[in-house]
Formats: sequence, structure tokens, C-alpha cells
Amino acid sequence: MSGAISVFARRLAVVSKASSSASGSNTLLASTAARALSTQAFAHGKGRGGASSDASYLLAAAAAAATAGCLAGSSSMAQCEREGCVRDPRTVYGVQAENVVQTELKKRLTEQQQPVISPIVEDVVATSPAAPKKPTVAAPAAASAPSPVATDPNTEGSTYMTPDEARLEAATLKAKKHGGGLKLFSGNGNMGLSLEIAKLLGVNLGRATVSSFADGEINVMIHENVRGKDVYIIQPTCPPVNNNLMELLLMVSCLNRASARRVTVVIPYYGYARQDRKMQARVPISAADVARLLESMGVDRVIAVDLHCGQIQGFFGPRVPVDNLEGGIVGIDHFGGKDLHNPVIVSPDAGGVYRAKKFKEGLAYKYGWEDIGIAMIIKQRARAGSVDQMDLVGDVKDCDCIIVDDMIDTAGTLCKAADVLVAKGARRVFAFASHGLLSGPGNERIANSKLEECVILNTIPSTPQRAANEKLVELSVAPLLAQTIFNIHAKRSISALFK
Repeated sequence: MSGAISVFARRLAVVSKASSSASGSNTLLASTAARALSTQAFAHGKGRGGASSDASYLLAAAAAAATAGCLAGSSSMAQCEREGCVRDPRTVYGVQAENVVQTELKKRLTEQQQPVISPIVEDVVATSPAAPKKPTVAAPAAASAPSPVATDPNTEGSTYMTPDEARLEAATLKAKKHGGGLKLFSGNGNMGLSLEIAKLLGVNLGRATVSSFADGEINVMIHENVRGKDVYIIQPTCPPVNNNLMELLLMVSCLNRASARRVTVVIPYYGYARQDRKMQARVPISAADVARLLESMGVDRVIAVDLHCGQIQGFFGPRVPVDNLEGGIVGIDHFGGKDLHNPVIVSPDAGGVYRAKKFKEGLAYKYGWEDIGIAMIIKQRARAGSVDQMDLVGDVKDCDCIIVDDMIDTAGTLCKAADVLVAKGARRVFAFASHGLLSGPGNERIANSKLEECVILNTIPSTPQRAANEKLVELSVAPLLAQTIFNIHAKRSISALFK
């Protein structure tokens, strides 16, 4: 009931501001109140699983009428409908990206300002006996004169604008600011991560009902206007996988039917990702089927974190771009602060060598570690979830090893890999994975393993059992996702975050 009153108040407040200077404002307020009440009548009438609530409807009508009377002579409360302006979260990834861009611009400006002298002329001047000694001329400072690129309209790549173009650009920016706002919604998959992202972006999570009926069917209802908005849905398809996936599909469908301008799904953990190819006869390629489901619902863009296989991006059509964020960039900052002796990055299988190589390059670039080795474990599976034999490729004797993987399920492979590395002479063994499923005995196995520390991201909700595990460290991926959402909304580069 309070929700209905607030909706009426916001609608009538906006109308009161628009009609305060025109004649017949009472008539307009009355018609808007009637339209608002008629819209809410269905929500307060007979619905599935509930009886009619006429008393609540009449009470809401009375509150709306009182609100209209209070707002007849004032327009200050009309600001409650103003769209919140999303702010740049200014995370460490965004700052690093800006520094990289600024460094490249300075380098280009320095190259442009250096005088170009032909080597033939230099040789002639140097060998001529009558030629005086060439005086050294200092390069002109960048701030001594305005750059011709910024002032000359005829220069290639110029940013010069005529007054008419400047006015048009200002009008365009104003229309973008007030016409297409950002809306952030979340399912029940990982509400803690969604709230953290919303806090970093400076916006509130959109009001929505995502629940289940008595028979187990998913119920989705959006309680905000999303017409023409840029909507982002944060929902990992982690356990319970099918419920979270169905919530995501129905939320996308609901927002498209509500005339959202663009719907982007943020999937920190992509379920069914391991079924990405046919390993035997008469089995589905479930990762591709999930992509087809999302695409058929009308998804415009997908943001994921460390897909199990990079080729999953190709399961979506060319009209649905997929941004596969590297979760290892969060782990690089964590391990960079440790005193590691002869660090070696270990891939637990052949398919993860590229991921381990990127992790190694990130540590070498950011912290200047040049003596980082890389190794690989070749495993032979007896069946799904069970490893029969492991062989090590590489030298780890007297080294600190970091096992880098995309996910940890039952932790059987990880713990056996740690045993193999210790048997081969490793000093300490760490582990990093973007997704910590820890199904079944996974948490207990890590607690009793030879691992020094196991680092995971919060793409999947934590549990009290995980919090009690002293060897388990959970890092937040919210700054990376928040910065990515802002860059997409502001039409900035995403690849710059990973340079």
C-alpha cells in the first residue's frame, strides 16, 4: 500500500510542475490521478494467489487526492522524479586505464613536437669543413603555444567546432543525460554483489518483485518506469542454476515488453559453461543453448566474468556483443603484495594455459617481476569430476606456485594438483579461481589440503561455512563490474581496463 502511495505521489508531483504555469492545472491533476489509479487498479485487484483488496485501493486513491491538493501550489517536490545521474566509480581499474591513455597521448604529442631532420643533411653538415658547429636548439615546451590540432579546423583529426556545432553538441549531451537514464536491477542470484555495484555507481537498485508462486513458478514484476532507459540486470546463473536462469530470462522479457531502450545482462557466473562441446554422442551443447535462450528473449549485450571457454562468446549472434572480463586482474593486485620466492604460475589443464599466461604477464607488467615461470599439469579423467592421473610439465622445485583456474567445483582436481606440486619440491602452493562453487565436499577439501591460501571472487554468494575456512580468501569483483557498466553506458573503452 505504501508503494502505491509513493507511485501516485511521484506521478502527480511531476504533473504539478509541468502544469503549474498553465491554466486548468486542477483538471490536469485530476485526469492524471484517474489515469494513475486506473493503472494501479489491476495491481490491487484480483491477482494470482490473492483476493481483491478494495480497501487498500480506496485508501491509495484518497492519499493520491490528498497529494494532489498539497502539490497544487508547490512544485519543489517534483524533483523526486528526476533521474539520478550515474557517477564514475573511479575504481583502481578505471584510474589505471586513464593513466594508460594519458601516457599514450603524451607520447604521441612528444613525437609530434620533435624536429624531423633528414639523416642525409646531418651527414653533409657534419662532414663539411666550413660548416660551423650546429647549435643545440631545445624542443619547444608543450605549454608555450597552443597545439595546432586543437585550434586549426583544417588539421586532420581536429577537435575544432563552430559555434553552431558546439550548440548542437551541448543539446545532444543534454538529451542523452535526461532522455536515456541508467537503471540497475537484480535477481535473487547474488543480491550482495548487486548492492555493492549500485553503491559504487551511485544509483539505487530498481524496485522489482522476483519471487516464486506456491507451485514453484517464477513471478517477476517491475515497479519502475523503464521506457527508453538503459537497463542492466545483474544475475549470476549459479546454484540453484535453473531458478536463477529462469529469473534472468523472465526479467529480460519483462523489461523488453516494458519498452526499455537497451537490456544488458551482467552474468558474473555463466552456468552450463562447461558443456561447451560434444565430448560423446547424443549429448547437448548446453552453453550454446543457454546463449540461444538469452538471445531469443531480446538481450542486447552480455557482460560475463571468466567464461570457462572463450568460444562461448561465439554462441551469441553478431547482434549481441559479449564482454568476457578477466577476473585475474583482481587476483594480480592480491598476489602482487605478497613476498613470493621464484613465482611460478601453474595451469591445472591444457585449456587454461592461456589464462595462466595472461596472469603471468599481468604480474610482470604491473610489478616488474621478470623471473616468473609457467608450468602445466596434464590430467587424465576417469569420469566427470574424478581425476585418475596427473603429470607435471615444468620445474617447480624451490618455487612458490600459484594455480590459476576459472572455477573450483568439488576441489578434487585442485587439491590433487597441490599434492603433485609439493611432491615435486614446491615451497608454497597458492590457488586463484574466479568462481568458487565449492560443491559437496569442496570447502572441507580445501581446509584439509596442502594449499597455503585459496583466493576466489564473490561472483557466487558466500556461505557461513566458507567464512569459517581460514584458507579461503574472497575478493570483490564489484569494482571491476561497476567500472565496466559505467564505461559501456558512457561509451568508453573496456579493453583499456585490462592494459
